[in-house]
Amino acid sequence: MNTLAGLINFIVYVLQLLIWVIIIQAVLSWLVAFNVINTRNRFVAGLLDGLDRLLGPILLPIRRRMPDLGGIDFSPLVVILGIVLVQQLLQGLRMDLLAP
Repeated sequence: MNTLAGLINFIVYVLQLLIWVIIIQAVLSWLVAFNVINTRNRFVAGLLDGLDRLLGPILLPIRRRMPDLGGIDFSPLVVILGIVLVQQLLQGLRMDLLAP
């Protein structure tokens, strides 16, 4: 049971990293929208492209199902809320496994 609890801890950690990557991608997209960072910079363009390729398969299905809200993209928020829900369920399962 200790191994399963360790696996759950690892999955929760990876999900937390995913949340931070989503937040970074959202902030970078705002900075691009307000012309704070230059997308002609090769590093910035590569970083944005890599984040879009990484998060696209996660965010696109949610973007398709959400109504048009006038240019505001709430799909990262929906994904983060879903990840937090999964984390809470996994942590509850871990506590059940560790209980005597």
